[in-house]
Amino acid sequence: MDKKTGVYICSGCGIGDALDIAALSKVATKESKVPVCKTHAFLCGEEGVAQIKSDIENEGVNTVVIAGCSSRVNYDVFDFGPSVILERANLREQVIWCHPAEDEDTQMMAEDSLRMSLAKAGHIEIPEGYQGENMVKTILVVGGGLTGITAALEGAKAGYKTVLVEKNPVLGGWMNNLFKQAPLKDPYSDPEEVDIAARIQEAEANPDVTIYTSAEIKEIAGAPGMFDVKIEQNGQEINERIGSVVLATGAVPYDASKLEHLGYGKYANVITNQAFEELAKNGKIVRPGDGKEVQSVAFLQCAGSRDAEHLPYCSSVCCVESLKQATYLKEQNPEAAIYVFHKDIRTPGQYEKLYKRVQKDGAVFVRGDVTGITEDDDKNLLIEAADVLTGATIGTEGVDLVVLATGMVPTTAIGESLDAKSEDEEKEEKPQGDTIIRSNLLNLAYRQGPEMPTLKYGFSDSHFVCFPYETRRTGIYAAGSVRAPMDALSSIEDATGAAMKAIQCIELSELGSAVHPRVGDLSFPSFAMQRCTQCKRCTVECPFGAINEDDKFNPLPNPTRCRRCGICMGACPERIISFKNYSVPMIGNMIKAIEVPEEDEEKPRIVVFACENDAIPCLDMAGINRLSYNAWVRVIPVRCLGSMSLVWIADTLSKGIDGILLLGCKHGDDYQCHFIKGSELAETRLSKVAETLDRLSLESERVRMEQVSIMDYDQIPGILDGFAERLEELGPNPYKGF
Repeated sequence: MDKKTGVYICSGCGIGDALDIAALSKVATKESKVPVCKTHAFLCGEEGVAQIKSDIENEGVNTVVIAGCSSRVNYDVFDFGPSVILERANLREQVIWCHPAEDEDTQMMAEDSLRMSLAKAGHIEIPEGYQGENMVKTILVVGGGLTGITAALEGAKAGYKTVLVEKNPVLGGWMNNLFKQAPLKDPYSDPEEVDIAARIQEAEANPDVTIYTSAEIKEIAGAPGMFDVKIEQNGQEINERIGSVVLATGAVPYDASKLEHLGYGKYANVITNQAFEELAKNGKIVRPGDGKEVQSVAFLQCAGSRDAEHLPYCSSVCCVESLKQATYLKEQNPEAAIYVFHKDIRTPGQYEKLYKRVQKDGAVFVRGDVTGITEDDDKNLLIEAADVLTGATIGTEGVDLVVLATGMVPTTAIGESLDAKSEDEEKEEKPQGDTIIRSNLLNLAYRQGPEMPTLKYGFSDSHFVCFPYETRRTGIYAAGSVRAPMDALSSIEDATGAAMKAIQCIELSELGSAVHPRVGDLSFPSFAMQRCTQCKRCTVECPFGAINEDDKFNPLPNPTRCRRCGICMGACPERIISFKNYSVPMIGNMIKAIEVPEEDEEKPRIVVFACENDAIPCLDMAGINRLSYNAWVRVIPVRCLGSMSLVWIADTLSKGIDGILLLGCKHGDDYQCHFIKGSELAETRLSKVAETLDRLSLESERVRMEQVSIMDYDQIPGILDGFAERLEELGPNPYKGF
């Protein structure tokens, strides 16, 4: 497009008091030859916005650069439609709010910020959304338990066709096995009648819900808006076109046969909480060993849970289920003795009321680790435990029944463990592949594997910090206990949230827009295939399975799977991948726009490549809290540190800039990287850069990476000033002045 750029400099919020606005205007008009440059004391106000709109309508301005506050605020105010390119230079949070007013270094920082924004705007082209073929708005729900039924109903109630697939002959899942359910409503102290039958009836009666029982997913191919799903039911193959998917296959009880040390399999009257539920459902609660009516019971919490040898995590519902079951016995026999051995009692939300009821009914709660279970001649069970507080050995007289509160194992953790890394990933410079379990749930036709990556305990992958339903497979959302241990009430809420995300995905895919976190981005990566060397780095390193390979090993992008993170762009050694609004040359020009004082040791320069998801908000928070740090830094936002091209490091150092700081999200088991693998990939690549710099006699310490979350804003001054101090020790970049 033929661009006509307008620069609008806000002097409000103290900007005009701290900076020389006339000098900033000269950067736009004299240096960059911008035809329209205006200032305003309140640019986000009605009058300021009207001025910009007037120039767009009457002066033909189609590229707007606003120098004022952060792009994270007033984004709705400065929305001039899809035909206008908009770029923001942050003079407030990252310049005047954290640097001294009327200072030469602060002024230079502001001018460089405007130069970089102008350079970026000059490279942006307006993207056009991808229009797929035969896109549909049908939601597939895999799993017909409480979560799956709820997700299907919520989608249908919102006006979307849903397809529900359940492997068993009937819907209902785990809820079918319950005598009563934990309370879902006030007063939360009394177990309720199981309502799964009513939910099933509602789903079966809804004309927008298509149900396949005794069915499994044979294959899911394609991408959001145009998934092609093969369903196998009773030997018949059914094909469905699907827009998005909700995985709600739930969890199963932990295998109690592994708990022989607690007497299971050794003594007939040591049973699981599932078996106790069946006893209650069948009528009178009696001992399995001899049919004697139960007069006393010991519930053993965390049976195999919170145990490094079994399940390291808490399964969330076990305590509440045991409390619920304690009421069964008290209703049968108010004089029955109940003991609850626990590490901690966990009753989240309103379940504290159920806990108080069981206490009031006379149950004895023992906080101790069970050290042994034996049986007397009458088949009564003797329990010994070590009191957590005193260390003393405590125990019970013979009880009729011991109930093990076993935890839950997600269905995604069951099956054959696959090594998803390719041969390329075996190379030293590659990160390790994802862990994938062949659980036969989705059977994805993805080069990255047939199922979704899982987290360390086998739960379905999700960004549990910020986007709990999102997985690494765009358009596929995890809900319920397949995602995390949760009770019925939480599963209902989770199913509703996942259905909402599935709907959002369908609608955004139709528009050609990205899903989280770049909602609204209509760009897609383009590939200059004539230069492709089939190195596979883009296909291997994409965290979202957005790129398959054709029969000649060329990358085969699936546009609606793409999250627009740019990780493929950073991975490509040939630089053949770019976006219309984000590219290697664009960031390179931003680097070149920085003015570097020649041979001035007192004014070094640091380029901070900051992830827009956590690092940029963190820097903004430092400004909002008026935290001060050196004015040598020049911040360049990037979509993800995984999009970092090593060319940018070369460009920065050859420019004479003294140091490079990569500021990104935290990665690891409790990752906060919005693009999951981006920060980790950047760190891996950076290790190779360090070796190259050392060989070129350029200190590798000139390039550093730090991980931050938005809550680490108080650490920003220490990070930036500490890096600056180290650069002072190293001295100026030897390329300075060349």
